[in-house]
Amino acid sequence: MDWSRLLDLDRLWNPGYQADPRRPAYDQDADRISFSAPFRRLANKTQVHPLYDNDHIHHRLIHSVETASVGRSLGLDVGWWLEQEGKVEKGGQAAVAGLVHAACLAHDIGNPPFGHSGEDAIGAWFAEKFDRGEGLFSDHEGCFAAEFEAFEGNAQGFRILNSLEMNRRGGMRLTHGTLGAFIKYPVTAATRNTLGARESGLKKFGVFETERSALEEVASRTGMIAGDQSGTWWRRHPLVFLVEAADDICYNILDLEDAFTARDLAYGDVAPLLSEVAGFSPREDRGDTAEEKIALLRAVAIGRAFESCSAAFAANHDTIMEGRFRGGLIEASALAGPFAEIGRLASERIFTSPRKTELEVMGRNLVHRVLDGVLPVFEALEAAEWDESRLTGYPSQLRRALGIDLRTAKDRYGALHTLADYVSGMTDRYAVKVAGIIRA
Repeated sequence: MDWSRLLDLDRLWNPGYQADPRRPAYDQDADRISFSAPFRRLANKTQVHPLYDNDHIHHRLIHSVETASVGRSLGLDVGWWLEQEGKVEKGGQAAVAGLVHAACLAHDIGNPPFGHSGEDAIGAWFAEKFDRGEGLFSDHEGCFAAEFEAFEGNAQGFRILNSLEMNRRGGMRLTHGTLGAFIKYPVTAATRNTLGARESGLKKFGVFETERSALEEVASRTGMIAGDQSGTWWRRHPLVFLVEAADDICYNILDLEDAFTARDLAYGDVAPLLSEVAGFSPREDRGDTAEEKIALLRAVAIGRAFESCSAAFAANHDTIMEGRFRGGLIEASALAGPFAEIGRLASERIFTSPRKTELEVMGRNLVHRVLDGVLPVFEALEAAEWDESRLTGYPSQLRRALGIDLRTAKDRYGALHTLADYVSGMTDRYAVKVAGIIRA
């Protein structure tokens, strides 16, 4: 891959775009994302702890802002190295940092209510419906059932950016460079099931069939390497590894701090792990509180982590550019061991805490109740031959009461995506409200 193409600042589906020398295109990308309604809704979407009443616990919006901050710093560090090595032209450092910053802001924009458990709940509901094979769910192949049965927030995010927000053709019309950095899994669900894509290390799919043309255009414009001769999937854009590393740094370190704040973990559980990453232990003779010590360790740990990931990117640069790098920068860094220990503790103690588990069960039931409750609108729409004006009775009343946008529901496949758009776009609190309306 070639950095001169990878940092492409032209806009998707906007050939007449003229760059403003006073305002870089990647900064405009960040602004478009930051001021969008889907980004704003992240303030009421779960990061790890659902429906928590502690104001210091992270939600998706704060996590996204912090990830973008780390991503920008990581991009500046890597961009500086690329300039020093002559791999990008002068000014390339700012472009690398700006594109990573914008992509990090958007990286969770497609996440549904109740975090990853919400993804699982949506996928399980669709899988059950397709398994029965009735009505809207009778055409497993024609409706690309795999997209829904393993519902993926990354693909929903790409859909929001390119189909749902601002413009129906091109969405936010972000730069090809930002979109390339965003696409963690440059493959559709159907193609992901092929042998080559599975062996490539693409653990999930990241694009729906509805946005396949956008993926193809971004891959072509940025020069991403085709995965095989079929030309239906691609190797990752190099900046994806920086976005992923920023996300990994933030959720690993800050999940620990949140668990301490929520009293799921004690100081003695958290401080030693953060000390390993930070490279020091807090002094005991200064009178600092446990909270202050954890905050200091968190700050220093983040700095050391992004420096370590930057060094890993430089060490693996050629392999990354050839599309042969596997895994993540954290795993390839000098801090792989401490981060593995953090991951083990999180799996054993944080993700299985009683309160979190109880709320995940509640969230799953709420999501299923909402999906069951709004499904009659789409069944009635099919009976009305996809003519919204012909809806009558309760389905029409429910559509108006809940403000369901049916413009993309022109066939079964479109209807299922419209249903998924509506439910996945909900905040935690709005999902609770809609479930209450339907139950009432």
